[in-house]
Amino acid sequence: MKLNADILSLKYMGSKKAEVLNETGIFTIADLLEHYPRRYLDRSTISYTTDLQKDMQATVVGKVTGTQMRRGRRRAYFEMVVADERGFLKCRWFNGAKWIQKRFKKGDLVAVSGKVDFFGGFQMVHPDFDLLSEDGSNPINTGIVVPLYPSGQKLQSAGLDSRGFRRLMKPLIESLNGKIQEFLPQAILEGQKLIGLEQAFRNIHFPENLDELKQARRRMKFNELFFMQLLLAIRRQGKEETVKANRYTGYGDYLTSQYGKLPFELTDAQKRVMGEIWDDLRSSHPMNRLLQGDVGSGKTVISLLSAAIAAGNGYQSAIMAPTEILAEQHFKNAVRFFEGTPLRVTLLTGSQTAAQKRELYKAIREGYYHVIIGTHALIQGKVKFEKLQLVVIDEQHRFGVLQRGELLEKAGEADVLVMTATPIPRTLSMTIYGDLAVSIIDELPAGRQKILTRKVDVHTLPKVYDFIRDELKVGRQAFVVYPLIEESEKIDLEAATQGFEKLAVHFKGYKTALLHGRMKSEEKDGIMQAFSRNEIQVLVSTTVIEVGIDIPNATIMLIENAERFGLAQLHQLRGRIGRGEHRGVCVLVHRKPNEDSLDRLNIMVETRDGFKIAEEDLRIRGAGDIFGTRQSGLPALKIANILYDGDILKQARQTAFDLAKADPHLRKSDHKNIRAVILDKYAELSTLAGIG
Repeated sequence: MKLNADILSLKYMGSKKAEVLNETGIFTIADLLEHYPRRYLDRSTISYTTDLQKDMQATVVGKVTGTQMRRGRRRAYFEMVVADERGFLKCRWFNGAKWIQKRFKKGDLVAVSGKVDFFGGFQMVHPDFDLLSEDGSNPINTGIVVPLYPSGQKLQSAGLDSRGFRRLMKPLIESLNGKIQEFLPQAILEGQKLIGLEQAFRNIHFPENLDELKQARRRMKFNELFFMQLLLAIRRQGKEETVKANRYTGYGDYLTSQYGKLPFELTDAQKRVMGEIWDDLRSSHPMNRLLQGDVGSGKTVISLLSAAIAAGNGYQSAIMAPTEILAEQHFKNAVRFFEGTPLRVTLLTGSQTAAQKRELYKAIREGYYHVIIGTHALIQGKVKFEKLQLVVIDEQHRFGVLQRGELLEKAGEADVLVMTATPIPRTLSMTIYGDLAVSIIDELPAGRQKILTRKVDVHTLPKVYDFIRDELKVGRQAFVVYPLIEESEKIDLEAATQGFEKLAVHFKGYKTALLHGRMKSEEKDGIMQAFSRNEIQVLVSTTVIEVGIDIPNATIMLIENAERFGLAQLHQLRGRIGRGEHRGVCVLVHRKPNEDSLDRLNIMVETRDGFKIAEEDLRIRGAGDIFGTRQSGLPALKIANILYDGDILKQARQTAFDLAKADPHLRKSDHKNIRAVILDKYAELSTLAGIG
């Protein structure tokens, strides 16, 4: 049996069913086999009606003893009575009542799951439901573990509810009979205590008991995480096999002088990271390193000291930022840093004229500039370097693995340092940045001001405004940030505009400005530059203030509707203040918080530790939403979850990296099936890994 065969090749698959399955992304037999049950019913997961309590989450299995449409005060609703051997439960549907009515008939055996309420007896409103047996016998009483499949209205309309999927899967699983080709070598199966692939497919769909199910799920999770890590491992191995033409003979002429000029002592963490970077630079293979450091931990100085080493060895450096404002800030820092040396620094941005760009392209190509700073357009298009050897990418979390691969094509054998001020939980960094070596600056420079964080409700705002006015009187500045959610952009913009108009009146005598996403980039840049010169004292913004923007004189960060921001956003926003000699205060204003959002705000009040905040963010939001991992250029995860499967991830990663080291191109006979899976299932990613 070929797993990549079309589902229409199955004898019992009709064209209508196939069409609906195609619409949900199921095209091949492999896709169908990987449509895993969302959960399972067995004796241990069932509640009797006599065990029910108000507000508990429960699953009840019983027969339908009555169904009827009822007239409510506003609209009709569908009511169904489910009875087990001890009592009964009412189920009610207000939405899609007529469609739901057609799903059930008296005598059906059903499982209903949801929150239990009490209204003249126990009831569930809009419960999840599954039709169980064909003949009315109760499969739960026979000790079978019943799979319940993900479905939706379209699938159910085509007869593909849980029961329909079981009918579809049963003959497919029974027809496997030695036809599934195992791709993992025996040594890995034994070493990781994994069951065979065919057995795993059988047991994940129709397990005899919960232990079989556990083993099957572990094998399928391992598969997904193994291929994700293998693609990263092969990519990293390819980098390590590359031999640099440009070699470093020593620190060069500028590192010692620039280090001596620093107005502060590097922290122990910064010194450790510089040591790791130097070891990479003098290696015969290109550096491929991620530098993680919380807001204000001193990553910029590390990048400039690295550029000093490169220049001292006769090489050019490119420092790339995600926005023009940040690129300009890096440029100003670099100019100050290299003042008094022969090193020349330039800035290349999209807003420069064609004539300016032509001149710069020529000068860069001829090696006139040692450090070239700009946006990611720097190593795209017409830019050619004479001797580019160091590429620094700032705030890389905005780009996935594939984009990074494209970005660095021009860099060739260059040493690459990726920097992020967004702390990343260990499990997430093993996925998004799994092909990079990792350095962490885990301490703040001495003298860095602490930031006080306060959570307040809207009634406290007058006192907050009084406090801001006191800060403005002594020459400080303030940010006021409003949320901007795409779906409600117009409403959010109106709220921010009205807020700005009120604040302009409230802080009369001080210059207030509004910054929002619909402005042209030159206008936004102009406002930010005026704010940095203290020509604007209160900046009201609907956009997230750019990561890395440095306004040492800003001491207040007031965040309106703070409950609508994620933890990572709140942490980044807070990092915009307290960057100078004065203490920063971050005020989180909440208006309609729920339990989750209050959780987030409490975490912000309790800690400034970016890594702790990142772990909590991952816990609250789940892995899929953070940094757009779905767009990261990595295989999608159907069953594994990096939040909960960290142990399996570590084992899969170790196995994948060991294999890539031993056989980076997967040419050995033991690995030919793994190679075939990558070229078939992950074809679009195989070039990323360099095994196409």
